[in-house]
Amino acid sequence: RWAAERMTENCLACSLTEGDRVPGGRIFETDYWVIEHCIGPLGVGTLIVKPFRHCIHVSRLTDSETSELGVVLRQASTCVQELNEAEQVYVCLWSHMGGIPGHIHFVVQPSWAHQRERFSGLGPTMQAQQFRDNQPLPPSDVNAFCERARSWGGWSAAQQGNEADRP
Repeated sequence: RWAAERMTENCLACSLTEGDRVPGGRIFETDYWVIEHCIGPLGVGTLIVKPFRHCIHVSRLTDSETSELGVVLRQASTCVQELNEAEQVYVCLWSHMGGIPGHIHFVVQPSWAHQRERFSGLGPTMQAQQFRDNQPLPPSDVNAFCERARSWGGWSAAQQGNEADRP
């Protein structure tokens, strides 16, 4: 499904979606979105939510992609919070590769107060320091987290996500 439209040559996000070296393997997918573990130094338990289709602007998402997005981000955030026992979960959009707009992807990252001992701040400051430190993630820890995330019971098709609003 989408093969010709999904893959864009020289796009790392597309390459990873198509199965090239993604740590821990694919965690979950809907008709339009895929969830994988991050490949960068943002910590074990940080997920990436990205459209299957190569898209470099949120404004260019289709109505169908947009209708699934909120449910998918909520599910990914809940998964990250529950499995990591995170105090907070950051969700931010990234879309540059080498200073050039690239395949959009949402970073869903756990955060805890104890991280202030290691980093001079949380949020974007912490992320910038994590990239400067560039500490590789232990593959066995990433694989173990991905196994737990795949079996997490909160995943559902985004179209079925229209249940009553939760508090």
